[in-house]
Amino acid sequence: MSKPLKQIHLAAHFPGVNNTTVWSDPAAGSHIEFSSFAHFARTAERARFDFLFLAEGLRLREQGGKIYDLDVVGRPDTFTILAALAAVTEHLGLTGTINSTFNEPYEVARQFASLDHLSGGRAAWNVVTSWDAFTGENFRRGGFLPQEERYSRAKEFLATANELFDSWRGDEILADQATGAFLSDAKAGSFVHRGPQFDIHGQFNVPRSPQGRPVIFQAGESDEGREFAASGADAIFSRYATLEAGQAFYTDVKSRLAKYGRRPDELLILPAASFVLGDTDEEAEEIAHQVRRQQVSGATALKHLEFVWNRDLSSYDPEGPLPDVDPLVGEEHISRGRAQVRMYRDPIAIAREWRELAEANKWSIRDLVINTGNRQTFVGSPATVARTINDFVQADVSDGFILVPHITPGGLDTFADTVVPLLQEQGVYRTEYEGTTLRDHLGLAHPDRKRTERAAS
Repeated sequence: MSKPLKQIHLAAHFPGVNNTTVWSDPAAGSHIEFSSFAHFARTAERARFDFLFLAEGLRLREQGGKIYDLDVVGRPDTFTILAALAAVTEHLGLTGTINSTFNEPYEVARQFASLDHLSGGRAAWNVVTSWDAFTGENFRRGGFLPQEERYSRAKEFLATANELFDSWRGDEILADQATGAFLSDAKAGSFVHRGPQFDIHGQFNVPRSPQGRPVIFQAGESDEGREFAASGADAIFSRYATLEAGQAFYTDVKSRLAKYGRRPDELLILPAASFVLGDTDEEAEEIAHQVRRQQVSGATALKHLEFVWNRDLSSYDPEGPLPDVDPLVGEEHISRGRAQVRMYRDPIAIAREWRELAEANKWSIRDLVINTGNRQTFVGSPATVARTINDFVQADVSDGFILVPHITPGGLDTFADTVVPLLQEQGVYRTEYEGTTLRDHLGLAHPDRKRTERAAS
């Protein structure tokens, strides 16, 4: 018997703090005006996407003590944007990245429960930790938490927030105008949490929301991150969108669920994916090359090289050869607040490898950065991209993809108009929303139903 076709999950990432956006393109719009967010969200909803996703930028990044102004930096407050988008969409899930290192469970639980009410059950929380003391300087806690403690705090943070969400059963509000009775239980919302990270008690003041709890996302590829996702997340973001790496990540994370009494379908794996479309595969390849050169200007190439060399390279010609000096190795780094720095654990070895590549291919500094940086995940005609996405999902590379267009806010439009109809024709993607909540879109059970099922088993 053949394996049944998996239904593809698609979501859209509004790009703000990344190296994908080509903000200098004439087609690009604002990254802060509400009209951009509204256009992007309406396109995603028109394409029947599961959700819109916002990343988080808690501090402007620096390079050599100056603001890194070569990409789009910062964004307005996440909850403000998502609450506003709830008013101009009806079905689209609203996912926000909120940090567990610098916030408190009561405040975050209250905000997400409120968003879930305002949106009719479409809220989702991407739970993250903060890795750098530089960002921590903006907050009372600072950057004092080492990695293992960050995840300990994150686990207890999420557990505490769930206790707050669950402090209301959902049937306490009577609002009986005849008798004047509003609550059936005067202790609704009562909670007590005693733990190493949080010692709080009181009454949670937001009644149980349509989803019970927001959908929980997690982004982490370390062993701790994968365990954290397996233990309590509903979906995990991944950067592994290629066939072999994606399948390995998928198999590993799904295999961890059983120890927590969970089934494989209770955690979705959704890599981020960029795309370039053309009328033909050849045209798409040409456009992708142009986009890559837009993304990596000469100045950007030098700044990227500084991530590894940890030196001021502004005197070098980006169209010339790589520096013959070695990187500076030490605790202090010229780039602050950029996650890419963590990718280069051994800068001396990376520099040696890059010099060999540049010499073998006759690459300039800019050529090297273009060819070793992130590539577009899907490049081709709409038919090619639709077929590749479906092939990857059916091969268990992922359960779907979070699409990151390089143009904001209109970069999603062509995908919605050309690729989505082809996936619908193949019977692997919805033609209409079948439920009202984000849990419905993702095929996830309501927390109350899951508890009932486990109690009965």
